[in-house]
Parts: sequence; C-alpha cells; structure tokens
Amino acid sequence: MKRDDSLWKAILEDVFDDFLRFFFPNANELFDFSRPFEFLDKELEQILLVESEDFSSRYVDKLVKVFTKGGIEQWILVHVEVQGSTDKAFSHRMFQYFYRIYDRYQRPITAFAILTDRNRRFKPDKFSQVYLGTSIDYRFNLYKVFEQNAEVLAASTNPFAMIILTVLVALQKGRVTEDELLQQKVELLKRLVSKGFSRVKIEALMGFLKLYVRFGKRENDVKFDEAIDLLFNKPKETMGIVEFVLERERRLGEKRGLAKGEKKGVERGIEKGIETQKLLFVNTLLTETDFDDAKIASLADVTVETVQKLRKEKEDAA
Repeated sequence: MKRDDSLWKAILEDVFDDFLRFFFPNANELFDFSRPFEFLDKELEQILLVESEDFSSRYVDKLVKVFTKGGIEQWILVHVEVQGSTDKAFSHRMFQYFYRIYDRYQRPITAFAILTDRNRRFKPDKFSQVYLGTSIDYRFNLYKVFEQNAEVLAASTNPFAMIILTVLVALQKGRVTEDELLQQKVELLKRLVSKGFSRVKIEALMGFLKLYVRFGKRENDVKFDEAIDLLFNKPKETMGIVEFVLERERRLGEKRGLAKGEKKGVERGIEKGIETQKLLFVNTLLTETDFDDAKIASLADVTVETVQKLRKEKEDAA
C-alpha cells in the first residue's frame, strides 16, 4: 500500500481556495477570491535550485501569489511544503526557503508545513539560532496529518478535509488489510458525492483518492475503478469507446481539413457525450443524496426542469 506525495503539487492547485478557507476561518475577509491565484512553480524551482523534472515527494513545494483585500495591488505569498518523512534539517530548510523567497519578492510570506509521516515526535515548527547577541527565530504553520481527528474531518464541508482524510487512510498501512483499505476508499468516494461539492472538485478529489492511496494487489485497483463506474452510473468500456471514437474523428478531421459543416457534426457528437455524462451525474445525485432540485441542477450544470424530469422518471419507475 504505497502513497504518492508528489500528487500534492496538482491537488493544491485544484483546491487552493479551500486550502485557505480550511486554515483561515476568516479567509473570505482576508483574501480577494475574485482575483485568480498565481502559482509560481517555475519561479520557485529557480529560487530553490530544483529540477522541474523531479517529481519525487522530496520536492513537494508550492508558492502562490494571493491577493488580499488590503488594496488593489495588495498581495502576499503562500509557501506550502508537504513533507512525507522525518528530516532533521527540515526547519533549517524552511528558513532557507523563506529568506530566498523574501529576497526575491520582498513581500509578506505565510508558510505551511504539512507533515504526512507517522513519526509522532517529528513536529518541527521553527528554526532558531542565537550567537553572540544575534538571534533568529523563524516560525511557520505546522499541520501534522497523523494527529487529526477523522470524525471531525468527515463532518467538514470543506473539500480540503477530504484530502486529509485520504492521507489518513493511506497512513493505515500495515494496520488494515487490503480489503479493509478498499472499503475505506469506497466510503470516501461516496462522501465526495454526498458533500455537494462541485463536479470539478469531485473529479479532482476522486483522482487524488484513486492515485494517492495505492494498493499492493492489482485486482483491488480494478475493484475500485468498478466502484467509481457504478457510483457515477458510467459503464467504463462503453464510454471509453465513445471517447476514443470522438477523439479519433476530431484528429482525422483536423488532419484532412474537413469542411466546416462536417467538423460541426463531430463537435455536436462531443457535446452530446458531455450532456450524457451530465445526466448520469444527475441520476447519481438523485440516488445518493437528498439535495433539492435547484442544488442538483447547479452541481451538474443542467436546468432545474431537467432534474425535475429525471426525478419524476425515477419515482415512476419505483
């Protein structure tokens, strides 16, 4: 049962607004969420002298430019590091990153260390040094996943809590069987739908859940994929063929320079496939949740009338 901390690089971009709201209860008062975040990955690589091709969990760092409500051009930097193992030099490295980032941007910085290891004694939250009347005391935000309460996280309506729950499941390595792990992952999957997150957030979190917690047996990966297909009412083989054909036709059309009218036909086919998936998602929400028609319509990006029609069809069939 392996876990892949390098996936944090992507998931943080998908849910960074939720990340801020998770750690700052007054986030809506502090940050201007109407302005897009700027992820400074390339800049951070230059600052930290890290190779962009290095996807190992040793280098899971994010630097994000975030606008605050303090003025039109008021912005700060949020530095996040995910650490998956005990490292005696960790605090020094956090301080090193701080002064390099500050030297480059000269802007306020708030730093977070998210620890995904199982060592209860490893909780570095500062770097201090005192020598001949000169002292440094650098402190940063520390979040130890292993110490979190699963029940509290499960009750949260913040998507970032589901990420932490996923990591907690992964930390059960050696304490649960593969069958128990499979059951836990399926239960987490069901929660994603029942929480009422947007479809985009659900898909991002579902991908993290699928890839972060890895099974030792290939057959359990297959079973989990089947659970995903069943939950979303999506026959994997059929949809895979449809998507393949549509993509093949699109590429052939571009290569041969098909007439505009023919290209529109392919586009209509793609649009039809998207609409079909939306309807499948509506059916899942009708079955797995008690959301009202308006909320389901908003989540699935369809009209309320469409939801009402499908709900009536389900009731009639029952």
